[in-house]
Amino acid sequence: MNNKTTSIIDRDILRKRFLKYTRKAYHMIPRIEHPHILDIGCGAGIQTLELAQLSKGKVTAIDIDEQELQKLRDRVKENKLQDSIEVKNCSFHDMEFPDESFDIIWAEGIGGFISIKSSMQKWKRFIKSSGFLLLHDNAERVTQYLNAGSEYNYLIIEHFYLPKSVWWEEYYQPLENQLNSLREMRKYSSEILSQIKKYQN
Repeated sequence: MNNKTTSIIDRDILRKRFLKYTRKAYHMIPRIEHPHILDIGCGAGIQTLELAQLSKGKVTAIDIDEQELQKLRDRVKENKLQDSIEVKNCSFHDMEFPDESFDIIWAEGIGGFISIKSSMQKWKRFIKSSGFLLLHDNAERVTQYLNAGSEYNYLIIEHFYLPKSVWWEEYYQPLENQLNSLREMRKYSSEILSQIKKYQN
């Protein structure tokens, strides 16, 4: 597939539209000098690079999608962030880190893959006593997060909502526009057709 086709459907490009909310969330956390951050479910690492640059600290980024992790490794090298970002193929269900390893655990965009209560309970031991946990999920589950946080003695410092209109305007509508551009092509390869089928629903 040529580079032009690859760039037409690229969720990472769309994901960058949400970095302003990553920045907003990060700046809600009280300042920590050079924090060690665990980025859980990092994917291709769009937010990982942003966190490294925002924090001036170290980010350990974990995921089990090796293809996405390789994208992140390439980006780390391109941005000369090898001293700031460690990329590991690791499931967030089976993390083996020493207690109180991290100043911040960052779990952005994995809400649909975790059990809220069990995750908050299991992950707490990895956070320093003065550290923080950031969770991102659908607005409908915020109350569950807040209740679980209170149950496991987290101090809730702040939260905010993204209206559904943001997801439509920033992600789904641009994605639909890209798909329409592909459909308008007179000829397209089986690879392009597979991309259309993957995202059209």
